[in-house]
Amino acid sequence: MGVSHIRGRGVATNAVGRFEHFDTVPCDDGWEIEEELPPLRTEVREEIARSLITYNRSPDLPFDRSINPYRGCEHGCVYCFARPTHAYLGLSAGLDFETRLIARPNAAEILRKELSAKGYKVAPVALGTNTDPYQPIEKTRGITRDCLLVLQEFNHPIGIVTKGALIERDLDILAPMAEKGLARVGISLTTLDAGLSRRMEPRAPSPQRRLTIIRRLTQAGVPVRVMTSPVVPGLTDHELEHLLEAGRDAGADAASWIMLRLPREVSTLWREWLQDHEPARAEKIMSKLREMHGGRDYDPRWGHRMRGEGEYAGLIAKRFALAVKRLGLATRTSALRCDLFERPAQVGDQLSLL
Repeated sequence: MGVSHIRGRGVATNAVGRFEHFDTVPCDDGWEIEEELPPLRTEVREEIARSLITYNRSPDLPFDRSINPYRGCEHGCVYCFARPTHAYLGLSAGLDFETRLIARPNAAEILRKELSAKGYKVAPVALGTNTDPYQPIEKTRGITRDCLLVLQEFNHPIGIVTKGALIERDLDILAPMAEKGLARVGISLTTLDAGLSRRMEPRAPSPQRRLTIIRRLTQAGVPVRVMTSPVVPGLTDHELEHLLEAGRDAGADAASWIMLRLPREVSTLWREWLQDHEPARAEKIMSKLREMHGGRDYDPRWGHRMRGEGEYAGLIAKRFALAVKRLGLATRTSALRCDLFERPAQVGDQLSLL
């Protein structure tokens, strides 16, 4: 039996975080009174950041540094691999992740300090690798835009990953940066089925709206990669070629794919979602995933976690390769420019001698 669906939310449970020792699951208090629960509203708290740029050494990633203005994501994608990071805040990877958000209001200020440091060595920075920088709260907070303004001032290369339509607001920054070879955007496109998207990604833009985002970005001169991620075996895998073609037709010049990943709490949340929304396909979907991960829901090893292994994973890889070749999409793109990076003059700097 599936769990109850909560309108507008990706998951319906809020199991305690793995570092906590108390239970947050509602219990029966003995009063047989049916009460209507209040709407589940989004809460936003602030965190004063001490550092912003996060460095990684993962061989699975094409970048070594990233910035994230927000923790948690209101888009509520049930499959989001970042959900387990909420446990480090003492919160649940379930409903807390999409309703109890953390904003970092001084992000741009800290970013400026880090880029101004004498020992800083420039390389492309990724924005939105953990949570979406253009989720709904960015409309009022504007932290992502403030960070982009700093990056533009330093002529710093930036790669953005998002589903959010609000990125169109920042074309006045991104278009000039792209013209200099400093900016590229990745738009994730999971399915063309609006109903399925609504259930898996309840507060993210619709598939057609995301194609419009690609079109508007590319028309403004910002290069876009269509990211067919995640590929869900037995649910969205049949759409792979259609997703790539739709992205190409909207103006994308490159493409990538990642298989569905179920790290830590995401595995339980995903299986609950399947029982609630796709019970007839649940067994087949989980069987395929385990086939690719040595009998487990997920294999976190580098080199395996993004795409799995085995016959099915190999078939998806071949289909992707044939499709991008036919459609003229690149899998690798020109490197963003690092030679234009320059620290702007700061208050107190000595004037250059002529």
